Amino acid sequence: MLGTAFLWYAITFWAYLETRSVITTAFLGGSYMLGMAVLGVPFGSLIDRFRKHVMMMISAVATTVCFLIAGLIYLLVPARDLIDLGQPWFWVFSSITLLGALVSMIRGLALSTCVTMLVPSDDRAKANGLVGTVNGVTMLVTGVLSGLAVGQLGMGAVILIGIVVMAASMVHLALIRIPEPTIVHADGTPKAVDFKAAWRAIVVVPGLIGLIIFSTFNNFLGGAFMSLLDAYGLELLPVETWGILFGLSSIGFIVGGALIAKLGLGSKPLRTLLLACLVMWVISGVFTIRDSVVLLVIGIFLYMTLIPFIEAAEQTLLQRVVPLEKQGRVFGFAQAVEVAAAPISAFLLGPLAEYWLIPYAESPQGRADWGWLLGDGQARGIALVFVLASLVGFVITALAFLTRTYRILNQSYAAGDVNADLTSDAPADAGPAPDQPGPDVLGKGLTEH
Repeated sequence: MLGTAFLWYAITFWAYLETRSVITTAFLGGSYMLGMAVLGVPFGSLIDRFRKHVMMMISAVATTVCFLIAGLIYLLVPARDLIDLGQPWFWVFSSITLLGALVSMIRGLALSTCVTMLVPSDDRAKANGLVGTVNGVTMLVTGVLSGLAVGQLGMGAVILIGIVVMAASMVHLALIRIPEPTIVHADGTPKAVDFKAAWRAIVVVPGLIGLIIFSTFNNFLGGAFMSLLDAYGLELLPVETWGILFGLSSIGFIVGGALIAKLGLGSKPLRTLLLACLVMWVISGVFTIRDSVVLLVIGIFLYMTLIPFIEAAEQTLLQRVVPLEKQGRVFGFAQAVEVAAAPISAFLLGPLAEYWLIPYAESPQGRADWGWLLGDGQARGIALVFVLASLVGFVITALAFLTRTYRILNQSYAAGDVNADLTSDAPADAGPAPDQPGPDVLGKGLTEH
C-alpha cells in the first residue's frame, strides 16, 4: 500500500502543478473512486472464491506491472506532450497508474476478512483500530515524501521509487503465510461477479442496507473534499510544504487508530460512527473559512483522527453480522455502492467550482455576499464548497439517529457474533483453495504457523 499511495499522491500533485486545473484533480480523484465502485464486487467475489494470500499476491504483481508500463510511457513521451491535456498521453499515463492503484484495493478488502479470521470477536474493534494506525503511518510517509519527491526529484524519480517499493513489498508478501480455514460453499463456487449473492447476504441482516445508504450519502459529500483539497492546499503552499504538512496531519490517522486500539468502539459501534460523523462535518465546515495554514493543518489533523472511528465501526459491525464465507462479496458490494457517489460529486463539483463557484466567490459580488463568513483570500470558492457540503452532511447525520435503521442495526450487533467459532483452537484444513461446491462447512480454527 505504501508504494501505491506514494505514486498516486505524487501524480495528483504533479498533475495540478503542471495544469493548474481543478478539473484534472477532480478527474483523477473521481476516476479512482469510480474504479473502486465498479471493481468492488468482482474483487470481493475473488476473495471469497480463492485464498486471501493468493489474491493479495496477484494484486501486488499486477500493480507492479502497471507501474512499470507507466514508467516506460514517462520515459518515452516528451514532457511537453505528456502534460498536454489535448493529447492522449497524459490520460493514458494517468489511467495506467490508476489501474495499478485500483488493483491494490484487493489487498485492503482481503485484510478486512483476515481480521475476522484471525481476531476474536471482542478484540476486532481494537484490531481495526490498529489497521487504521498502519494506514495513518502510510499516509504520513507518502504525504511527506510525495510532495518532497515531486518538488525536488521530479516525476521520473517518483515512478522509479514507486516501482522499487512495490517490488520489495511483493517479495515480502510472498514470504508471509496466512492461516486460513477451508471454506466449502453450500450454493457452489462464488461467481466471478456475484452481485446477487452479495445482495442476499446484505438484506438478510436487518438494517444493514440502511448503513450502506448512509455511507453512500457521506461519500457523495466527501467527493467535494477529494476533488478540491489538494488544489486548496497547493493554492496556499508550495508542493513540498503542502506534502509535508498533509503528511504530518496524517498523524491524526495514527492517533485515531491508537485510541480505538486502546479503548475500542464501545458497545454500540454504530452510535460511535454517527457521533464521529457529526464532529467531522463541523470540522470540515470550519477549517477553510479563512486562508490560514494553521487552521488548515489543525482541521485536517482532526478530520483524519475521526476517519478511523468511522471506518473501524463499519468494519467491526460487518465482521460481526456477516458470515466469513460471504464477507469478501459484502465488503466489496458495500465499498462499490458507497464510493460510487464520490466520483459523481467529484466530476460535478470540479467543473462547478472552476467555472462558477470560484469565480463567483472571488468576484466583488461574491466577496460582498460571503466575506462575513469566509473572509478574503485566494481560495474562497473552494472554501464555499466545503462549507455548504458540511452543512448538509451535519443535518443528514443528525437525522440518522432518529431512524428505524439505527435501532435495528444496534439490535443486530447485540444479538451475537455469527463468526464466533473462527478463533477456536481446532485445527483447520490447509488443503486446496475453496473453489468447489459442497456442503456449507467452515473449517473451524486456524493452523499455527
